[in-house]
Amino acid sequence: MIRAKLIERIEQISEKNSAVWGKMNIHQMLKHNTYWNGWVLGTDPHTYRQEWLGKIFGKMALKSMIKNEKPFDKNIPTSAQFKVKDTSCDLEFEKAKWILLVKEYERFHNPNFVHDFFGKMSKEQIGILAYKHSDHHLRQFGA
Repeated sequence: MIRAKLIERIEQISEKNSAVWGKMNIHQMLKHNTYWNGWVLGTDPHTYRQEWLGKIFGKMALKSMIKNEKPFDKNIPTSAQFKVKDTSCDLEFEKAKWILLVKEYERFHNPNFVHDFFGKMSKEQIGILAYKHSDHHLRQFGA
């Protein structure tokens, strides 16, 4: 099961993990992922709207990113709303929160979700994107 394997990888994260690429530290990566997954799942109040550039290129970019099993490239850009400035957190708390969010995808229901670049997405597209996003950051930190 894909979720179980993601959870195992999240559980392996420790203070010893450092970035293989990118500018985030381990704490920022964890907080980024708990915020991002909460946004997708709708666990907190969020405003969902697509950027104008995404209205032009979003569907084409989404199709390209999720068409196969190829992982996301290193150093892909992050929207400003997902950049974490706080460089510290309770590591175990953020890991536990991320794990709970990953488990929530089993019951995914957020009809209001609109990706800021890709726009409206199917449940299957969201699942693939959520997996690839988590995998990207876990690989970024060697997990």
